[in-house]
Amino acid sequence: MKLVSYTVNGITRIGCIAGEQVIDLNYAYRSQLEAAGSLRAAHIAEAYVPADMVEFLQGGEESMSLAREAADYAVQHADTLKYPAIFNAQDVKIEAPVLTPGKMICVGHNYREHILEMKRELPEFPVVFAKYASTIIGPQDDIPFYPISEQLDYEAEFAFVIGKRARNVSQADALNYVAGYTIANDVTYRDIQRRTIQWMQGKAVDGSAPMGPWLVTSDELTDPSGLEVVLTVNGEERQRSNTANLVFTVPRLVEFLSGLMTLEPGDVILTGTPGGVGVAREPQVFLKDGDVVRIEIDRIGALENKVRKAD
Repeated sequence: MKLVSYTVNGITRIGCIAGEQVIDLNYAYRSQLEAAGSLRAAHIAEAYVPADMVEFLQGGEESMSLAREAADYAVQHADTLKYPAIFNAQDVKIEAPVLTPGKMICVGHNYREHILEMKRELPEFPVVFAKYASTIIGPQDDIPFYPISEQLDYEAEFAFVIGKRARNVSQADALNYVAGYTIANDVTYRDIQRRTIQWMQGKAVDGSAPMGPWLVTSDELTDPSGLEVVLTVNGEERQRSNTANLVFTVPRLVEFLSGLMTLEPGDVILTGTPGGVGVAREPQVFLKDGDVVRIEIDRIGALENKVRKAD
């Protein structure tokens, strides 16, 4: 499935993509239960296929399986659904798939060519830092460019989302703990990032983590290696690599991070950016008001956002 968070009439819920439509999974399951004669359909649907993405992911494979069946039911019974379970995609606002992750962990220096362009040695251990939920925006939002810096940079990122609680997980089992995959842009204020030895302040500005357009579930994308990653600015290619070039693969990152901390459903991990970032180019080139940044990753899709000056 391609899972989404979507907003209609000011309310945000989860759904899945079916062609040009969005299926509301909670309402679809509720409709299915009522058609089967369930007397507590609303309560059961909220327990097993809730309308919040993190709560849904906490349900694990049981919730995923029920959601798949409910989506199929909604398509087959579109004319008789009691609840508003099917929308044309253009009639709703698609948000970032995970809006309130408990943790958002980023990996630095993880593509070989990016490490070399930054004139660094291949790391023995992953370089990690954090972003926060307040940085997250969706595929239909503009990237705010605040007047605190003139060095706004892009970073194409292949991201994955944890699907069940993980602690001390082995690489062999790691992919069983991944709910799915998405695209992120680790937008960075470079001069702010570099004014101290800690990167976080240049990474944690509001609106600096575009994400989406959806979460491709791990049953649909079973192998996260060998995926082409391309970033363009106004149609000009700036970054291109492949997840085969990751120093620390998805299984290795799950193993490493779950050895440090308990990973929870809904936690988002950004796996690093390829070479070609603006700060490393000669001459340096940074984003400006009106620029359109597009990231494409094989088997996931495209994330496109426009840069907008903000107060």
